[in-house]
Amino acid sequence: MKDTNTQDGIIMIPDFNGFTEFVFNTKLYTGEYIVRELLSTLIEVNDQYFEISEIEGDAILFYRYDDHPSYESISGILKKMQDAFSRKISELSEALSLPIDMSLKCIVHYGTFSQYKIGNFKKLYGTTVVEAHQLLKNEWAEQPSYALFSHSFLENSESFVSHFNEDQLHLSDAGAIHYFNI
Repeated sequence: MKDTNTQDGIIMIPDFNGFTEFVFNTKLYTGEYIVRELLSTLIEVNDQYFEISEIEGDAILFYRYDDHPSYESISGILKKMQDAFSRKISELSEALSLPIDMSLKCIVHYGTFSQYKIGNFKKLYGTTVVEAHQLLKNEWAEQPSYALFSHSFLENSESFVSHFNEDQLHLSDAGAIHYFNI
C-alpha cells in the first residue's frame, strides 16, 4: 500500500522543565491557568509557522512539511518563544505572588512522517515522530533551558555552519544543544 501523505518535514516540541513538580506543588485551578497561559504564549509566538498536531500536558507537538529547513528561521522562532516564555513566567509570578520554577526545552528534528485524521484531529505517524519524543528524555543537557537540534535536522538545514557559536554543545550521538541565555 503506497502512502501519498508521507513527506519530509520538521518536528518541533517545546516542553516545560519542572512541570511534574509544578503540578504536585500548585493548586489545580492556579496550575491549569498558568500552564494554559504559557502554552498559549508559545502558540502565539509561533505565528502559524508550524502547525499543531497535539498538545499534551506541558508540550506542544509542532510540525511543518519542509524540503529545505532553515536553521536561521527555526532559531529565530525558538529565541522568540524563549523570550516570550520567560516574560510570561515573570508576569505570572508577579501577578499571582507565586514562584514558578519552570524552564523551556525544545527538540527540533527532521525526517519523513505521515499524517492521518481521526475525526477533527490530525495525527502524525512515523519513526521521526517517535525519535523526536525520545530526544526529549535525554541526559545531555547541562542547563534547563535549551534547544536540541538533531543531527537529521542539522544535516538537512540551510545555514547551520555559519551560525555555530560558543553557546552550543555538539553531541556525537544526538546533534547540537543551544543553551538559551536567561
